[in-house]
Amino acid sequence: MGRLILVHVFTPLMAIVSIGRLSEQEKDLEILVLRQQLAILQRKYHKPVKPNRAEKMILAILATKLKQAIQRPTNQLQDFIRIFQPETVMRWHQELVRRKWTYQRDSKGGRPRIDRELEDLILRLAQENPRWGYGKIEGELIKLDFMVSQTTIRNILDRHNLQPSPVRNGSIGWHHLMAHYKDQILACDFFTVETIRLQTLYVLFFIELGTRRVHLAGVTANPNEMWVTQQARQLVWELDDRETPLRFLIHDNDRKFSKAFDTLFETEDLHVIHTPYLAPNANAYSERWVRTAREECLDLILTRNASHLRRVLHEYVDDYYNSARPHQGIGQQIPIPRRQLHNTGTVQRRKVLGGIINDYYRPPGISTIYLN
Repeated sequence: MGRLILVHVFTPLMAIVSIGRLSEQEKDLEILVLRQQLAILQRKYHKPVKPNRAEKMILAILATKLKQAIQRPTNQLQDFIRIFQPETVMRWHQELVRRKWTYQRDSKGGRPRIDRELEDLILRLAQENPRWGYGKIEGELIKLDFMVSQTTIRNILDRHNLQPSPVRNGSIGWHHLMAHYKDQILACDFFTVETIRLQTLYVLFFIELGTRRVHLAGVTANPNEMWVTQQARQLVWELDDRETPLRFLIHDNDRKFSKAFDTLFETEDLHVIHTPYLAPNANAYSERWVRTAREECLDLILTRNASHLRRVLHEYVDDYYNSARPHQGIGQQIPIPRRQLHNTGTVQRRKVLGGIINDYYRPPGISTIYLN
């Protein structure tokens, strides 16, 4: 019994003496080793202690660092490693070293890939110039002081699913058509509004894609073919004064757009384009305007009847949307630009639709003339 007490007393004293001879770095390493073992024990409570690969790696690295710092043989690391044999930890470290040198590297060989910025430039040239082939892109890069072979250019385009120039140039595409002819394209569509009494009203409108200017054609509860054609005829009279004539009209396959409706525009030298069935994105500009009108105006007002809806839309379109609202799609410009903008004076607020929409402007100031 007395011998057991001496062992319990003598062992802590020897540990204190041993710790006192360690440097600060050695003490920190020992603390990290013990903490890692404690974390494993806490996670494996009431279960067999089986560390995962990450725990093995951390403990092996810490034990190796500790061995190098205190300059002790492997069999003396048991003073610090309590839940595993020191030989086991060192074997883990040897496995890590072996895996490092047996890691499978890329065996493809060949030249290294070009810089990401140069690859992006090649893709940009190909996308912005669909008629350019590999040789043309190579020449343009040489002009910019980049030396890239046609084979590399072809591999980059293949990797990003870009076809060679004859394939890419097979069709001008809708994006090119809209970008080049947008000032000559007019689109039209219907949307519905429910009144307080749940009466469905139909709104016919036209929008110029180049300027985003909206023409409100009419509001009715019974949009038959004759009514639609009459609203279109009134719009054609208004468009006669345009400096840049319109050449295309886009609309869907609604039966309300009758043959007489198309003929009316064709006599004015407009080519009518019917969108595919069940493809609202083909008339995306009209769809986007309907969303804007609902969010900024119609969703905030209870509509009484057709005449009330007509007054609301005319005020929104004529007094705000066409003449005061900046549009992101046209560089924050206004469909009908104001003749003169004033950058002096106090900013004023104008209430549209009773204050649902606020329009801000600077009134013309009074010029001051200084006389000598």
